[in-house]
Amino acid sequence: MDSSTAVAAPLLEAGGKEMRHLGRTAHNMSSSSLRKKSDTSLVRKLPCAALRGFLSTLQEVLFGTKLFVLFPAVVLAVVARYMRFGQVWLFVLSLIGLIPLAERLSFLTEQIAFYTGPTVGGLLNATFGNVTEVIIALFALREGKITVVKCSLLGSILSNLLLVLGTSLFFGGLANLGVEQPYDRKQADVSTGLLILGVLCQSMPLMLRYAVSAGEHAVNSDDSGLVLSRACSVLMILAYGAYLYFQLKTHRQLFEPQEVEDDGDDLVSEDEAVLGFTSAMVWLAVMTVITALLSEYVVSTIEAASESWELSVSFISIILIPIVGNAAEHAGAIIFAFKNKLDITLGVSLGSATQISMFVVPLSVLVAWVMGVPMDLDFNLLETGSLFLAILVTSFTLQDGSSHYLKGLLLLLCYAVIGVCFFVLRRRSADGSN
Repeated sequence: MDSSTAVAAPLLEAGGKEMRHLGRTAHNMSSSSLRKKSDTSLVRKLPCAALRGFLSTLQEVLFGTKLFVLFPAVVLAVVARYMRFGQVWLFVLSLIGLIPLAERLSFLTEQIAFYTGPTVGGLLNATFGNVTEVIIALFALREGKITVVKCSLLGSILSNLLLVLGTSLFFGGLANLGVEQPYDRKQADVSTGLLILGVLCQSMPLMLRYAVSAGEHAVNSDDSGLVLSRACSVLMILAYGAYLYFQLKTHRQLFEPQEVEDDGDDLVSEDEAVLGFTSAMVWLAVMTVITALLSEYVVSTIEAASESWELSVSFISIILIPIVGNAAEHAGAIIFAFKNKLDITLGVSLGSATQISMFVVPLSVLVAWVMGVPMDLDFNLLETGSLFLAILVTSFTLQDGSSHYLKGLLLLLCYAVIGVCFFVLRRRSADGSN
């Protein structure tokens, strides 16, 4: 613990109990399952207090996670960029490097939340919960790669609803055979309701385009779909703001994660901050910059990877990038499913899908508007249909308030079907051109 932690000790003692019970979200607890205690015994022996504090903080940030073994990929990605090792290597190393960075961003926002209180902490988690997707979308928009933006965000929603939740329910069910696996339906109902609103807003520009092309209706201008998308995006963000107020203020008891018993492993205690406020803010800025750098590498090399692997950009954006980019969060959700803590698992998967659908997607449309990029909510028929069916299947799967492994298997099979569909798209196009 550094000097700024000691200065803020009275604040922590006054608000620590409230922060522990109300400030932590399912996303936080999922990420904390990948953290471990750092051995600072050697650092404490250093005579210089300033150097001791710096190295202690550095050790906590870099080695306080079980994913620290992946940090060399960050350095290798930068080396590959400037040594020109090849764009495919740069794409792979950048994706791997984003895994520990995403987990560390979650850790740092939680450290800041200890000092800001549960409400501001919840807003920080809402902002940085999917910061990797936001940064990738911004860089793709800057380069005019609207397809990459749409497909990567769609893939994140699909992976959370079908892959993460399906894997968690499947392996959690196998690990808890003969044991009741209940969860609170109220949180799931709120999230699925917002997801249905999101897919409705994405469907309207698509239906408008088909209605106009079929001659059933007429529009005032050719950009009516774009105008409709921007109006829907504003409404989606307003709905997400209402959801945050509902979650953080009026009905926060519905979103309180289950308490997890100490099972004797080396997980770090979350009862108090291990970083000072200033240190956490500085490291959050540093990690965000590094995440932005690797995200830029991913966006700039995705076409090269597509050509080298003979896979469509849509398949890489919808399937590969979300799986790797959210790996830390996904692993935490599965770990808590093994412990039969399904409320946390649902909070991670449904919460992340809701945030992307109702905040990141409309934010991308509005940011593109400011940048002069004509991005709309028309994700095309196949993509929108896949999203609608994924939400429908997930909603029916969660309607009874209990789980078993067959539910998880069905969600995984649905994800596999969608993955195969996008895998064959390029092959069909190639065959048709011959």
